[in-house]
Amino acid sequence: MRKNFENKTVVFPLPVLLIGTYDESGNADVMNAAWGGQCGPKHIALNLSQHKTTDNLKVSKAFTISFPGKKDVVVADYFGIASGKNEDKIAKSGVHVTKSEYVNAPVVEEFPVTLECRVISMTEELGELRVVGEVVNMSVDETVLDEKGSIDADKFEPISYDPTDHSYRVLGGRIGHAFRDGAQLK
Repeated sequence: MRKNFENKTVVFPLPVLLIGTYDESGNADVMNAAWGGQCGPKHIALNLSQHKTTDNLKVSKAFTISFPGKKDVVVADYFGIASGKNEDKIAKSGVHVTKSEYVNAPVVEEFPVTLECRVISMTEELGELRVVGEVVNMSVDETVLDEKGSIDADKFEPISYDPTDHSYRVLGGRIGHAFRDGAQLK
């Protein structure tokens, strides 16, 4: 038997996206967002309500997306509950920021995987800013790479957001092989 929830929408799991931007004075800010993801081979889409980050995006036309690991959950959550309009989140969190070599946006050194993006479109609809960015570089801390130089999810331990109970979860181990396991049914 199934239970109907009408128009309640739950997409599970949601990525934890830490969006890094610079404001007009060159001050770094990071916000935690779940409404976004990959929308093509080298494109990221974000859907954001009004924040300091949306103001920064309009000015800088660039951003970074960092993906936190299990060890980063406290800082990642803080970036979602504090406002950059009211406090210096970078200073208070104690993270270290360097400027991307590729775009005008900050890279948070503590987060192991970062996509560096330039804005290719921004549209405002229904009170939200929809942003599409082109990934021009991905930087990865070597501690989360395997012996072949690829990201090792088990070392990385990326977290996701569970909207059903407002929690963070660690992604589990490998359970299959994409583009191969389904061949059994062909």
